[in-house]
Amino acid sequence: MKRLLMILTLLVSVAVSCETAYAQLQWRDSNQKVSGRILVDPSHTDGVEIYSDSSTGTITIKTPHRIQVRVFTILGQLVSQATLNPGISELKINSRGVYIVKIGNITQKVAL
Repeated sequence: MKRLLMILTLLVSVAVSCETAYAQLQWRDSNQKVSGRILVDPSHTDGVEIYSDSSTGTITIKTPHRIQVRVFTILGQLVSQATLNPGISELKINSRGVYIVKIGNITQKVAL
């Protein structure tokens, strides 16, 4: 019983620390040239382009219209949720790993 309680306490503390690490992540507008690898075909995504740059830990989205975007860890934990205006927006994630980007009916896996 004691062992189970210790494991549960550890899991809760890890979940809280992960939540705190992602709480500071925010999208920012960018006017820089898009760099990184394009992950989707804009002709199939209503003009939305998703890029990743693992060297900088950045997810970049270029969109011609206002969109709602959500980013999750591979385990389903919400990392970021925002409404992005037309243009280029970047999200810098300091933790390496695999993330899921959801924009409307677009779902894209991103490795950083």
